[in-house]
Amino acid sequence: MGFPDRIERTVEIAHPPAKVWAALTTAEGLGTWFGNQASIDLRPGGDAEMKWDEGHKAVMRVERVEEPEIFGFTWNIYGLPDDDPRRTYVEFTLAPNGGGTRLTVVETGFSQLPDDVHQVAFEGNTKGWAAELGELIEYLDAA
Repeated sequence: MGFPDRIERTVEIAHPPAKVWAALTTAEGLGTWFGNQASIDLRPGGDAEMKWDEGHKAVMRVERVEEPEIFGFTWNIYGLPDDDPRRTYVEFTLAPNGGGTRLTVVETGFSQLPDDVHQVAFEGNTKGWAAELGELIEYLDAA
């Protein structure tokens, strides 16, 4: 069993929770800052998908929607074939912070992986969240 199991990042965003929520939970938002194209059925059990111009695709299942505070989904694990049934769980938590938002993203489920796959997936997603949250802030600042 590989460890650690959890990636957690918190960022302070100078935009209100409603604006951050829309960026996280709409096809327009996800398809701009996270992927290049997205679709989402925003309800527990709903399907979501993001595509990148380079050909990569993320298939997601919406697990938790508590507007405007918590949005969670499962998705395929980086480094595994698309048809592998194992998934990690990603949860965004939004909290008002002055006129802005404190956004925390937590991804769990890496401990189910063998050591070689764990290292690739965990390191890839750790770097990925740092980059993607920066892109989210850039997207919100430009909007």
